[in-house]
Amino acid sequence: MFERLKAMLIKEFIQVLRDPRTRFVIFVFPVFQVVVFGYAVNTDVRNSRTAVLDRDNSRESRGIVERFQRSGYFDITERVADERRIRYLLDRGQVRAVLVFDHGFEGRLKKEGAAPLALILDGSDANSAGIVLGYASSIIGAYNAEELALRLARNGVAARPEGVTLRSRAWFNPNLESRVYFVPAVIAMLVMVVTMLLSSMAVVREKEIGTIEQVVVTPITKGEFILGKTIPFILMGYANVIIVAFVAVRWFDIPIRGSLGLLAFSTGLFLMSSLGAGLLISTVSSTQQQAMMTAFFVIFPCMLLSGFSFPIDNMPVAVQYITLINPLRYYMIILRSIFLKGVGIVVLWRELAALTAIGVVVLMVAVGRFRKTVG
Repeated sequence: MFERLKAMLIKEFIQVLRDPRTRFVIFVFPVFQVVVFGYAVNTDVRNSRTAVLDRDNSRESRGIVERFQRSGYFDITERVADERRIRYLLDRGQVRAVLVFDHGFEGRLKKEGAAPLALILDGSDANSAGIVLGYASSIIGAYNAEELALRLARNGVAARPEGVTLRSRAWFNPNLESRVYFVPAVIAMLVMVVTMLLSSMAVVREKEIGTIEQVVVTPITKGEFILGKTIPFILMGYANVIIVAFVAVRWFDIPIRGSLGLLAFSTGLFLMSSLGAGLLISTVSSTQQQAMMTAFFVIFPCMLLSGFSFPIDNMPVAVQYITLINPLRYYMIILRSIFLKGVGIVVLWRELAALTAIGVVVLMVAVGRFRKTVG
């Protein structure tokens, strides 16, 4: 048995590694993807391009504009003269926000103690607009607190300290960098894409060139054939994890606070689902192109429903139930927890159990279907 399996494995490794496209997918694609996601996928909002329409042109209005500029969240790129210019800039996406000071802003502020300040936002990007609004509210809140303290001091009244002082501290990601959140999840995406795509196409390739019939008539059993087809892609999946983890730690300074053993174990559980899906796809595909299209048809919904970029808690309840059968969801939770929180099996046992159950079911169905197809 071992000699037959060894011969099958040698054949598979030769087939895989001599193909330059496959070598690119295994060794170059993961590095490219993690670098792209590490730098390009960024939900942090900094230096938002902002225009100012200041009809008052007073000391107070200029002081507020200066506060916005110094905050680091806003970049005052232009001062406009009328509303038509505001519409022009927003239509072309040249600014994300516009501050509008009406005539008499400073006078109303001193006389009445309050004056309106308009903030116009580009709501086409709802997420960024909400973040920018939060930053603006924080800046104006700090300004109002300082002004109140100055007025009380001028009237000879000592400013009382606030009743509640919020002192926030973010655990696991102190600087709240989005790449720290996204890069560990890239591992899960790459493992799914590489293993599911290549495993499904490798089996179909045997059908296309007619070698699967030659393999069937040899002494090798169907079980050995399945092992010979899956073991190389298991090793490729682990190679992807090692490559991306190395880049994440060395290039992006993202720590691995948890157990490497648990990382390897959970990866093995996830590979059961991914390779099982690849085998299943190979049984319903006649060509490599069909296998590739079917694989992406499965991969994209899994990515969207995994919590990679959209929180699952924000999804409709019906969709949240659908995500319960998505193995990528659990693997991403495990990876982020191992990398950022350093937790172990005591915390992650539910996700590990779900991965095991899904993996066993998918792999059993795939192997059963594959045996019938080969037979």
